[in-house]
Amino acid sequence: MSRIHILGASGSGTTTLGAALAGRLALPHFDTDDFFWEKTAPPYQHIRGREERQRLLGEALAEHPGWVLSGSLCGWGDFLIPQMDIVVFLWIPPDVRLQRLRDREYARYGKGIDDSAHPSYQTHVAFLDWAAQYDTGGPEMRSLAMHREWLRKLPGHVVRIEEVVSVAESVSRVLGAMGEQHG
Repeated sequence: MSRIHILGASGSGTTTLGAALAGRLALPHFDTDDFFWEKTAPPYQHIRGREERQRLLGEALAEHPGWVLSGSLCGWGDFLIPQMDIVVFLWIPPDVRLQRLRDREYARYGKGIDDSAHPSYQTHVAFLDWAAQYDTGGPEMRSLAMHREWLRKLPGHVVRIEEVVSVAESVSRVLGAMGEQHG
């Protein structure tokens, strides 16, 4: 069984690729957001404590010999590094990524979210401002710098997909790298 971790910026396709790989490999798919954030309505309002999210994620993964985990866990999830068979890093140009995020926000909250009277307007604007800093932010925040620094420290195999490609092509590249690793 494989244990695959996929990371990248918000909107880069980590969850989409994670679900596709999990389906193809018949593995469970987990997303770090489900452990990082407390369940609230609306979502993404309160961060869980580090120890609680580590415990919950560790317990969930321990139930399965193989898994696909999407999302960023740099720092708080480093205890899982020895368990990872392969790590996949996704990067796409900021304009493409930010448009994906806008489209996702519109699908969740409606186009009216751009109106300052909308109840989620401030959260929406703050989220997009945060996401826009990924490529230029320092290693102290979830950023390209943080991810590159974290990836340099990994002992195992890293697959880098740093262009816009279809989900099917990304799956093919990861499966190819897995075959090379085990071949």
